[in-house]
Amino acid sequence: MDYDYDLLVIGAGSGGVRAARMAATYGAKVAIIEEFRVGGTCVIRGCVPKKLYVYASRFRDQFDVASSFGWQVDASFDWPTLVAAKEKEITRLEHGYTANLEKPGVEIIKDRAVVTSPHSLRLQSDGRELTSKYLLIATGGHPFIPDIPGAELGITSNEAFDLPALPHSILIEGGGYVAVEFATIFAGLGVNTAIIYRGDCILRGFDEDMRRGLEAGLIERGIRIIYQTNLTRLERSGEDILATFSDGVSAPFGAVMFATGRRPNIGGLGLETAGVKVDETGAIAVDQYSQSSVPSIYAVGDVTGRAQLTPVAIREGWYFAETVFNNNPLAVDHSLIPTAVFSDPEIGTVGLTEAEASTHGDIDVYVARFRPMINTLSDRTERMIIKLITEKDEGKVLGIHILGPGAAEMIQMAAIAMSMGASKKDLDRTMALHPSAGEELVTFKSPSYSYRDCKRV
Repeated sequence: MDYDYDLLVIGAGSGGVRAARMAATYGAKVAIIEEFRVGGTCVIRGCVPKKLYVYASRFRDQFDVASSFGWQVDASFDWPTLVAAKEKEITRLEHGYTANLEKPGVEIIKDRAVVTSPHSLRLQSDGRELTSKYLLIATGGHPFIPDIPGAELGITSNEAFDLPALPHSILIEGGGYVAVEFATIFAGLGVNTAIIYRGDCILRGFDEDMRRGLEAGLIERGIRIIYQTNLTRLERSGEDILATFSDGVSAPFGAVMFATGRRPNIGGLGLETAGVKVDETGAIAVDQYSQSSVPSIYAVGDVTGRAQLTPVAIREGWYFAETVFNNNPLAVDHSLIPTAVFSDPEIGTVGLTEAEASTHGDIDVYVARFRPMINTLSDRTERMIIKLITEKDEGKVLGIHILGPGAAEMIQMAAIAMSMGASKKDLDRTMALHPSAGEELVTFKSPSYSYRDCKRV
């Protein structure tokens, strides 16, 4: 059968762009359909603007310690300047993504696509029906908004980057990446910030020392954390929003933000028409090669619910193109993914947590807690934490967890060693770089404690 295209990609985010570009490089006739802006969540309203805003928020800490190094700082902050600078940068990146698609010949179609069969889709505005040998769904995810009265008064990460003005105060519901990162941003920019979370500690699933260390760091920065509670109602109260909690307490805030997770973007895509199976979370079910239940339809990135991280989506898109268009079947290994939380203090982590590793056999745990050098001339008491988890007797490294300045940069380098199967003995053979925080990883002399038969000793 003759098709209009070899590949039609729905969604021009990180995964879709990489897949389209690579497939076109291998000679495929490719079109990518995007209803918003090229670049997806990461570039337009996710990772990139978030980290730019994190950088902006961190100047407050720098100003705090500047006097201990002899500097006198008189600074003020202007929100519109930051918003405009952010927009300029993401527009530059969007143009770069577009150019990278056009160079190998990918056709960019600005429209909304609806799947109509295993080999076709319809452009909603244009009305055309396009056919293709393969379809790739790369539509990402969207913020989840709880179903409570007045929910429309709240904002999500989508709107937070472009507020007309900073609120005097903000309540953020959630305890994951998005919640703690935006708490860092708003507090650092001078907003009275509170987090409300239904659990008993932020960052569920992370190593316990990282969770408690970040909790202490956020509190030290003046962020109030309310646990084991959630929002039940929002109401307008003058210029403020009155938030009612599950314990019956109500309080006014300048803004309320939902950071309660993300859901796959599958609404209105027509997947059921083609017979594509989704799991109980609404994510597209795929195999190790990103193939759905329909052989001609694949999916990559957040819409699959595997690991909601930009580098993972990029790798999945790349490997899809290798598998389908370069006769080189490749499956992404999701078992060892380094990740960072760009809060303040920052977290970088790769591998197993202490709780996870303790169930895998006998392990040794090495922990260092110390003041970062930048704080030693000031009265700041914040502690950095570096944790190394290995198999017993200086065996294979199972997990590395870092909390403090530069954690993300360090963990990327540490992940290389772990992906090569490094052991504690390998780290011991590595010369330390002094003075640096990272040298702690290669200078641990003996375990802080161990687990034998799943019990801490």
